[in-house]
Amino acid sequence: MPIRIPDALPATDLLAQENIFVMTEYRAMHQDIRPLRVVLLNLMPTKVATETQILRRLSNTPLQVEITLLRMASHAAKNVSEQHLDTFYRTFEQIEHEHFDGMIITGAPVERLEFEDVDYWPELCQIMEWGATHVHSTLHICWGAQAGMFFHYGIQKHELEQKMSGVFRHRRIVDKVTTPLLRGFDDMFWAPHSRYTEVRTADIEAHPKLDLLAVSEEAGAYLAKSSDDRNIFVFGHPEYDRYTLGNEYERDVAKGMFPQVPKHYYPNDDPAQPPYSFWRAHAQLLYTNWLNYYVYQTTPYDVRLAGGKEDRAL
Repeated sequence: MPIRIPDALPATDLLAQENIFVMTEYRAMHQDIRPLRVVLLNLMPTKVATETQILRRLSNTPLQVEITLLRMASHAAKNVSEQHLDTFYRTFEQIEHEHFDGMIITGAPVERLEFEDVDYWPELCQIMEWGATHVHSTLHICWGAQAGMFFHYGIQKHELEQKMSGVFRHRRIVDKVTTPLLRGFDDMFWAPHSRYTEVRTADIEAHPKLDLLAVSEEAGAYLAKSSDDRNIFVFGHPEYDRYTLGNEYERDVAKGMFPQVPKHYYPNDDPAQPPYSFWRAHAQLLYTNWLNYYVYQTTPYDVRLAGGKEDRAL
């Protein structure tokens, strides 16, 4: 949350120069507050685990957030009960006339398929198109980020020689350090990746409507956004719990896939030892910054205007 101090206090300008968010007295006096409406499109097969991971990040802020869980009507989920879906999830048909302050599109284990070969691709395109006029800001994760890049900007994904699995060191792009999404980030930070494909940094940097914000020497692009701040792309899995990568590794071993041990994850790269967890602080900061600076601080007070022409003119 921002700090509120007198407009004329010398610290106001100094803190602003340090990329610390300060709310002026005038803005504070004219600010209305209401719960934020965020729709979570959960494409992961482990729906309960994924919704828990992301809700943990969204709940650890002072903001009041109203969550709507969304599933694909054109895809039959196999790893969650119909009762759970019927009780807690809605379909696009049920929400298409509503407006939301934010939307999160998760990853999905389908990156080796061409986008058009994913059975729910037409429905996902419909939702992303709808988001442009009914959602103020959208956060895309892993395959969801690759899908958003392709749908909105025509940037293709590329298959890797082997799975990118592990926790990797990243750096902020120097000329982007004042971007609100990076507020509070260290120069170097760690984040998990788990994917078979990538969006190349050169393709992002070459697009005039995109800003590349953070990269890894090993894992490539990690964080990007659209120049209008309406689309955020995270190519890793900052929401992952301590044991998520390990569970994926053990699953693939059990399937006889002979996976590589996730990098920088187990002590001495030994899967028999409990894995490290050293990315949660920056993961929380990423979600908090998105929710605060790209949703709460900029979304219209009347949620019915979110994503519409009046919203885009703000």
